[in-house]
Amino acid sequence: MAASIGSSLTINTCISLRQNQALNRNSSLNSVSLSFNARTFSSLRMKSSRFHVACKAKPETVDKVCFIVRKQLALADDAQVTGESKFAALGADSLDTVEIVMGLEEEFGISVEEESAQSIATVQDAADLIEKLIAN
Repeated sequence: MAASIGSSLTINTCISLRQNQALNRNSSLNSVSLSFNARTFSSLRMKSSRFHVACKAKPETVDKVCFIVRKQLALADDAQVTGESKFAALGADSLDTVEIVMGLEEEFGISVEEESAQSIATVQDAADLIEKLIAN
C-alpha cells in the first residue's frame, strides 16, 4: 500500500523471502516489485543505499515502440516483439539501435541524450524512457 501526503511518500509492503533466507545487515536486497491504484512499479532497485523506482510505461507507448522497432528492423508483422524483447535478440546491431532511437525521437517529438540512449536494451526500456522524457 502506498500513500502520498504533500511531498512525502509512504510505502508499506510485504517482502516475501525464500525459506532459510533472512534479511539482515549483510543481506542484499536488489529488487522489489509492487503495484497499487492500477499503476505498476516494475522494480525498486537498490543503488547507493537508495531505492530507484522504475514505472512501467503505458501499454499504448509499448505498442508504438514495438511497431517502430518492427519497422526499423524490417521484421515480419507476425514477429513477436514485446516489452521484454531485447534489441540484440531481434537482430539489431549498434547502428540499428541508433536508427531505432532516431525513429522514436521523431515519432514522439523527443530528444534522447546519448547517455540515455546507451542504456536502452529492450522495448520496455525505450518506452519507459519516452514516458519519462514526455513527463519532464
